[in-house]
Amino acid sequence: MLNRQQAPDFKQVSTINFIRPTENKLDNDIPVYTIYSGEQDLVRIEFIFNNVNYDLEKPLQAIAVSTMLNNGTKKLTSKEIAEQIDFYGAFFQTEYIQDQSSVTVYSLNKHLASVLPIVKDVLSDSQFPQSELDIYIQNQKQKLQVSLKKNDILSRKEFAKALFGNTAYGVDIKAEHYDAIKRDDLVDYFKAAYAPNNCTIIVSGKFDEESFNLLNNQFGHNWEKSSAVKNHFNFPPTPQQFIYKEKPEALQSAIRIGKIAINRKHEDFAGLQILNCVLGGYFGSRLMNNIREDKGYTYGIGSGISALQDAGYFFIATEVGADVCASALTEIYKEIELLKNELVGEEELGLVRNYMLGSMLGSLENVFSHADKFKNIHFSGLDYDYYEKYIQKVKTITSEEIKALAIKYLSTDDFTEVVIGKK
Repeated sequence: MLNRQQAPDFKQVSTINFIRPTENKLDNDIPVYTIYSGEQDLVRIEFIFNNVNYDLEKPLQAIAVSTMLNNGTKKLTSKEIAEQIDFYGAFFQTEYIQDQSSVTVYSLNKHLASVLPIVKDVLSDSQFPQSELDIYIQNQKQKLQVSLKKNDILSRKEFAKALFGNTAYGVDIKAEHYDAIKRDDLVDYFKAAYAPNNCTIIVSGKFDEESFNLLNNQFGHNWEKSSAVKNHFNFPPTPQQFIYKEKPEALQSAIRIGKIAINRKHEDFAGLQILNCVLGGYFGSRLMNNIREDKGYTYGIGSGISALQDAGYFFIATEVGADVCASALTEIYKEIELLKNELVGEEELGLVRNYMLGSMLGSLENVFSHADKFKNIHFSGLDYDYYEKYIQKVKTITSEEIKALAIKYLSTDDFTEVVIGKK
């Protein structure tokens, strides 16, 4: 009989099996990576473009083009694009991040022959009508005005600007940047960035030879190349910075602390992720236990490591009651110093190991998740041995290694501290 009063034993994840992609090329040499799963008649196709030709005087070019991409071509209006995509039960979305912009379409396989020509029309012939641009500028300025009243958004903006300056990673977007957008600039950027020689296609789901031929017929021909320059940035270490913007009426203060750090390409990245998890990377972390559970200063606090193409950064973020902001800062720095001076206990480290391995396994719930894991390594110039080394590091890291990493990467002498509200 099963004894329901006795908890089951913990079992550490032993192996994680990734669905690895097959690589093909279209007739115009666009690489196509396919993560195949034939269980459902559904496919996701991602067209990923490097952000290019960054111009400090026109920081919104890539963002505006990505947002307005499906607002009309010579053949179809924005309404017609939306209606035709919807008619076939497909889903079309665009996304901008600091290093790439993407166009993603979800479709049933039986409708690919009808859906792909619409996507090709958008990717090769978007027009950015002035009337749509005027609406976009008006809406974005209103959203910005609302956002700038929120302390957490202000702290994020100030933090990024302090670390990365006037680059795509840190530019401080203002209302006048939207007023300066010109349709001709969007058309120029569209032609430069959304070109076959700047494109990678990642397909996940049920995608057979017939589907590949449909893709090749649409995107392997009659698509003009460009001579754009992929964005690259250099970031020297920043000195210690304290940025405080007082808002006398604030009931809560937004805190963001951190520094430029390493990205996935660095051999210490996996170890730093484990250190981060101990500090503030999950609900049972030290920051949560101290700042939320013990002191009651906040509903939530966390730390993280973001890996970008040309940099990485470590951050701690929270919103606390304005009257306890100074106390919260003291406790945050205390937890950092403890990691540099004391060893993590085996019981705590065991909990972190199980959490991180379980999270990795849980993040691979479907074929699209496997594609996302592939994107992480592919655009960092890495292979699947990255994940093998990560899993091995989680299983074998010692308390001494975590302490050494804390000493190496969590020196507060070059931290940037941002507080918006009352300090």
